Amino acid sequence: MGLADAVNREAIYIAAVARTLAMTRPVHPGAKLTIADWTERWARQRPDRPAVLYEDRIVTYAELDAGANRFARWAQGQGLRKGDVVSLLMENRPEYLMAWIGLIKNGCIAALINTHLTGPALSHSINIAGAKHLILGGELIDGYATAGLGVEAPPRLWATGGAAQGCEDLDAALAEQSGASLGARDDIYCRDKALYIYTSGTTGLPKAANISHMRLLHIMMSFQGAVNGKPDDRMYDVLPMYHSSGGLCALGPPLLGGGSVVLRSKFSATEFWDDCARYKPTVFQYIGELCRYLLNTPENPREREHSLRVAIGNGLRPEIWARFQARFAIPRIMEFYGATEGNVGMINYDGKIGAIGRVPWYMRSIQKIRLVRYDVNKGEALRGPGGFCSETANGEVGEAIGKIDPNDPRFRFDGYTGSEDTEKKILRNAFRKGDAWFRTGDLMRRDEHGYFYFVDRTGDTFRWKGENVATSEVAEALSLFPGIQEANVYGVVIPGGEGKAGMAALVAAPGFDVEALAAHLEEYLPSYARPVFLRFQQQIAATSTFKQRKVELQKQGFNPELVADPIYVRDAETGRYSLLTPPLYDDICAGKTKL
Repeated sequence: MGLADAVNREAIYIAAVARTLAMTRPVHPGAKLTIADWTERWARQRPDRPAVLYEDRIVTYAELDAGANRFARWAQGQGLRKGDVVSLLMENRPEYLMAWIGLIKNGCIAALINTHLTGPALSHSINIAGAKHLILGGELIDGYATAGLGVEAPPRLWATGGAAQGCEDLDAALAEQSGASLGARDDIYCRDKALYIYTSGTTGLPKAANISHMRLLHIMMSFQGAVNGKPDDRMYDVLPMYHSSGGLCALGPPLLGGGSVVLRSKFSATEFWDDCARYKPTVFQYIGELCRYLLNTPENPREREHSLRVAIGNGLRPEIWARFQARFAIPRIMEFYGATEGNVGMINYDGKIGAIGRVPWYMRSIQKIRLVRYDVNKGEALRGPGGFCSETANGEVGEAIGKIDPNDPRFRFDGYTGSEDTEKKILRNAFRKGDAWFRTGDLMRRDEHGYFYFVDRTGDTFRWKGENVATSEVAEALSLFPGIQEANVYGVVIPGGEGKAGMAALVAAPGFDVEALAAHLEEYLPSYARPVFLRFQQQIAATSTFKQRKVELQKQGFNPELVADPIYVRDAETGRYSLLTPPLYDDICAGKTKL
């Protein structure tokens, strides 16, 4: 990298951070600020400008604010006051935004429940919210019914889209409310809770993270600082609004900058470029899997005729980054890293391929993110003779942690509704007695310029043949092979063996060449990292936010009599893969066949 490139890198970084710091300066625990202050401002200053574009609807800022006011008055009419919880179970639509903005205007906490949950997971999410009222989208009434008797204290149900059995008619109730301003919010502070946002539940039941107004504004302002959204900008948001990516991050630039958000209830790779022609978005909030879906679609004549200037998101794998950017002529891609509930967040402002964010040396005192050495076998940070952790060197893999400071809004960790869940995420006495750090559960490495690169989840990395295997690196190597459309890598236990053997669930194109794959893996991966087992599936199970599910696959293991999908096993001598039969499975379990 030459001097000009280095200067440009720092200029981009400093400008984005300066914008963010300027916006967040007034946001502190005692401030009387909420996101409703911005929506009300735009309703006054540009009432007829579009705030939300959804299907054939255009919702202006005046209409958005009036809708939020009706929700606030409805909540007041139910006797709800500051600190009371209302659960929200509804697919993406303008009323979703009106609902939670209206609820926080009244000081209530909106619990944003995952619309894809059913059964015990849904009843668990409803129970931990403790809400007396639940706003239910009419399209989800059947799904709600699956929670059944698992709901300990059934909330009062309010259905949108007309009356439904067992539900109050919310639309009729809202129609009776005034959309006029409610006046000042003198008793609502930044330190107060605004939302409960649930974790995805990839390794267990979802947890409800506490999101204060301060946390909410910091997330939105970080994205506005990065994107520098203007009134003419339009954010294309197809991610579920119950999640922080689609419900907070993507809303930051339009709501803070006075622009517009283009909403869809579900993502469609085949309709994406038609949407870009129709709505003319300038910013796209992505999850990495969406980019992969777009790359797998046939060429579209409109795919380079768009108004997009920035794509911002997370999970874009390095092996498809350059291809995605080149094929679709995206001027800039900004990858970010962050957890809904955590205090570790960073953005790759200048678009360096593969990096999830950057913290240069001169920002270490402000962005207190560190990588500590990690013991994969014990599943915990590695401590030295004095009992303290140590930072990794450049290029060395470690767990990312963030300094917790309850007095600084940038470094707070407000935890979950359950205190035990909160404590599990805290690393205490890391570098000195009495300090506390938020554990991300993610392994990363850092280069000499301060760029961070994701390696793996702490629970996903496993040991085999005395070596640590990062599932993300194996998945990357697999994804480079022609015909593999998706790869999900995990470790499985071998009876009597040490560590875990690598297994990959694959979605492959017809006519897939397993023989050639073996040769490819010999070239790209060391012997210990090459998957021992391959499982061919029609599709990979994922959460509603496109995170691959691994726990179920690990539990199912590699027994061909219990797994309907074809499973192949790697021969230790030849490196080739062959179909795993029940007799061969028995030999492996008995230790008669070497892996």
